[in-house]
Amino acid sequence: MAVLAKLNQRARHLKAETFALYLAARDARTPWHAKLLVAIIVAYAFSPIDLIPDFIPVLGYLDDLILIPLGIALAIKLVPDHVLAECRARAQETIQTGKPVSRIAGAVIIVIWLVLATICIMWAYEAFMAPE
Repeated sequence: MAVLAKLNQRARHLKAETFALYLAARDARTPWHAKLLVAIIVAYAFSPIDLIPDFIPVLGYLDDLILIPLGIALAIKLVPDHVLAECRARAQETIQTGKPVSRIAGAVIIVIWLVLATICIMWAYEAFMAPE
């Protein structure tokens, strides 16, 4: 049970770090390249759609266990320390008072995935089904 509790604690820490990075991306003092990386990581972390679906044994969880933490670590290095410290404090405060909900962000993520899926379907149709 100690391993499960430790994993649960690590997952909560990653969620808090991800939310702090989200706040840092909205801060004017964060460089644009850090904002771009943070936006990609946060969108992917909160997206219900994974690069590798979770139902695929072992591989399905690799992106959650490796890609997201690596992206978070890289983004943390790109955000100025004083900005990140303030955003971590704001994130902890928000998490303590209640979980943040952004329906607009969720809708944007869904629209992006639908557009990407449509493009892939159109490409596949043209590549395999269209008459030559």
